[in-house]
Amino acid sequence: MNRLKMPVWSLAAGLIILQMILIAIIVHGESLTFDEGDHIFAGYMMWHTGDYGLNPEHPPLVKLVATLPLLQEQLWVPPLQHRMFKGEAYRDGRDFLERNDDPNHHLLFRMRLAAGVFAVGLSVMVFLMGSQLFGQAAGLLALLLVVFEPNTLANSDLVTTDMGVACLFLATIYCFYRYARQPSVARLSLTGLAAGLALSAKHSGILLAPMLLGLILVEIACAERTRRKQMAAKLFGGFVAMVVLAVVVLWAFYGFRYAARPPGLAMNPTLSEYAAPLTGVNSWVIGHLANWRLLPESYLMGLTDIHYAAQQYPIFLLGHDYPHGVWWYFPVALSIKTTLGLIGLLVLAAISLNSRRLKLGREVAYLIVPGAIYLTVAILSGMNIGTRHVLFLYPLAALLTAAGLTALAQSSRRWIWIGGALVACHIISAMAVFPAEMAYGNEAWGGTANTHKYLSDSSVDWAQQLPHVKQWVDAHPGEECWFAYSAYPELRPQAYGINCHLLPTAHTGWEILPDVPEIIHGNLLLSADDLEACDWPSDQLNVFERFRWMPMAEQIDHSVFVYRGDLNVHEAAALAAIQKSAILLREHKRTEALIAAKNAVAWQPENLLAQTALGDALTALGDKNSARAAYALALAAAHRLEADAQPLYVPDLQQKLQP
Repeated sequence: MNRLKMPVWSLAAGLIILQMILIAIIVHGESLTFDEGDHIFAGYMMWHTGDYGLNPEHPPLVKLVATLPLLQEQLWVPPLQHRMFKGEAYRDGRDFLERNDDPNHHLLFRMRLAAGVFAVGLSVMVFLMGSQLFGQAAGLLALLLVVFEPNTLANSDLVTTDMGVACLFLATIYCFYRYARQPSVARLSLTGLAAGLALSAKHSGILLAPMLLGLILVEIACAERTRRKQMAAKLFGGFVAMVVLAVVVLWAFYGFRYAARPPGLAMNPTLSEYAAPLTGVNSWVIGHLANWRLLPESYLMGLTDIHYAAQQYPIFLLGHDYPHGVWWYFPVALSIKTTLGLIGLLVLAAISLNSRRLKLGREVAYLIVPGAIYLTVAILSGMNIGTRHVLFLYPLAALLTAAGLTALAQSSRRWIWIGGALVACHIISAMAVFPAEMAYGNEAWGGTANTHKYLSDSSVDWAQQLPHVKQWVDAHPGEECWFAYSAYPELRPQAYGINCHLLPTAHTGWEILPDVPEIIHGNLLLSADDLEACDWPSDQLNVFERFRWMPMAEQIDHSVFVYRGDLNVHEAAALAAIQKSAILLREHKRTEALIAAKNAVAWQPENLLAQTALGDALTALGDKNSARAAYALALAAAHRLEADAQPLYVPDLQQKLQP
C-alpha cells in the first residue's frame, strides 16, 4: 500500500466531516420511516430482555448499534400482545417511540446518529480501498462521489440495515483483497470478522460466499501457473476458516442461544409453522439447519421470511402497478436514481477499460465480480421496493469510475476537464434537492419532482415527510385538510402534531377510520405511495387514480402532494367502508358489517373489494344466495384485472362460489 501523505488524509477527513454534517441536517428533517420503529423497539428489547423474536426479518447488529444510546435508559415498554411477530414489533415500536420520545424527537436523533457510523464506515472503506487498489487520487475521488451520492445520503441517517450491510460488504472485500495479496492469520481473522458482521447486519450478507468464491477464482487465474495449486489450496482453506469464524460471530450476536425468545415466550408463528409452506430445496435447507441447530432460530425465521417477502410485495414501476417483482426493475430504477454525472463517469470508465488505460486485472475484478453477483441476485430476487436494496452498487461504481478517470487523466489533460465537469454535475444534481434525497431522480427522467411517476416505496416515499407536512399545516391555519399517509397506522401523523382527517390506504385495514364523505372540501394531502397505489397489485384498485391526472397545488418533499377545492373521493369512501366491514366481521358484528359493505357497494357497485365484502357479510349472516350473487359480481370484476393480478383474487372467489 502506498503511504498516504498528510494532505490526503486531511482532505479525506474533511470530506467525511462534511458527510456527517449533511447526515445531521437530513436527520432533523425526517420523521420515522416505515421500518425504523420496528428496528428500534427490537433493538431495545434485545439489550434489555434478550428477545430476538420481535424483528427476526433482520439480524441484530444494526439494531443493537442504533439503540446503544438507549442502553442506560429505563423506558416504558408496551405490554406484549403475543401477535404475529411483524404486527407485534411494528405496533409496539410505534407505541414505544410515541410514549418515550419528546416532541423534538431527541431519542430518534441520537439513535440515527449512532446508526450513521455505518455511513462513515462506508466512506472510510471507499477511501482506503480506492487508495490501495488505484492510488491516492482515485481514493479521494471515490470518496467525494460517495459523500454526495443521493442514495447513500438518503439512507445514511436511517435505523435500517441497508447502509450497514453495504459498509460491511465493502469492508469484507477489502480485507479479503489484503489477505489474498499477503496471507496471514491476522488478515484472515479480520476478513472472517468483517464477514460475520455482514451476516449479522442483514440476511443478504450470505451473498459474500459467492462473491469471495468468485474472487478466489480470479486470484487463481491471475497467479503464475506453477503457483496455482498452492494458491487454490491456501485460498479455499482460508475461505473455510473465514466461514467458520463468520458463523461464530453471527452466533455471538444472538448470545450463542438457539431460541429466538427468552424463556416463557414463543415465536408467533413458530418456525416450523412459518416454514411449513416452503417446498423443495428451501424447505430442506431451513428444516435441516433448524433440526441440527446450525444457525439461530431467529436468523432462520428471517431466511424464511425473505422467501415470502419476495413473493408478496406488489410494486409500482413506470406508471403501472404489478402484483410481484419484474426482472427489469433494478436496471430501470438505477437509471432513474443515479445522477447523470455518475452515469457519465461510468461511461468514461468503460472507455478507459476498452482502451486498456485501465487494465482489466485483479483490482478491477474486485469491483466487477461482487457487483455483478449482487446485481444478478437482486434482479432475480423479486424484492422490487427500492434502490436501497442495491445500495452496495454505489460505492463499487464510485471506485470504478474513480479508477477509470484517473487512468484516463494520466494520458491526456482533456479527460480531467471532462471528468471534472461530470463530477460537478454529480454534486450539483444531488445538492439541488437536498435534503429531500429520498425522492431523488435525475434530470433525464424529469428530475426529483417526477420520480413518483416511475418509482415508489423507499425510492420516493418511505413515510419520512411528517416534519415538513407539519410545517405546511402550520402555515395554513384554520384550513380543512385530509391526509392519505402511506404508513398509517404503523406510524401516526398525530404524533407530529398533524391533525388532518385521515383517509384509507392499503395499510389502514387494521383499525376503523371515521366515515369519509363522498366530497371533501379544502386540502387533500396524498403520499406518493398512495397516489400511485404501489401497495395494490393492480392499477384498477387505486382509489386515488383520478388524482394522478389532476394538477396538484404543491409538493411537500417531492413525496406528498397537495390538492385543493371540492374533491370527489367516493372511491376512498368505499374503501373505508370495505375495511370497516372486514374489521366488524372479525369482531363478530355481522349486521354492522353488512351495513358498511352495502355502503361500499352503493359508492362503487362494480368494485371487486366492495362486492367481496358484501358477499362475506351476507355469508356470515347465513344469506348464501345473496352472497353468491355478490361473489359472482366480484369474480367478474376480478376477471377484468390485469392477467398477472387475477390469481390473487380469482381462485378465492371461485372457492367461495362453490356449493
